[in-house]
Amino acid sequence: MATQMTFQARTSVKPPEKGSFPLDHDGECKEFMTKYMRCLRQNKQENTKCRQESMNYLNCRMQNNLMAKEDWKKLGYSDIAAEKQTGDNPAPP
Repeated sequence: MATQMTFQARTSVKPPEKGSFPLDHDGECKEFMTKYMRCLRQNKQENTKCRQESMNYLNCRMQNNLMAKEDWKKLGYSDIAAEKQTGDNPAPP
């Protein structure tokens, strides 16, 4: 019985541009993460209802150098960022 071996060329591995960042070993953003997770549970994992909590968590990570600082528009939060700048915070439902 003959065995067939295949060889594949190894390519260099690149990390993803977004979605992979250092763990928060010191718990600097734990409070924000907990609020976001609580919001998800309360809203049956519907993340669109927890965008403010998500934005707060990402902001904490950026402020503590746990992820690269990124423009809110690129992260999909330009509408919330604009509301904060103008002070037009709509009343919660």
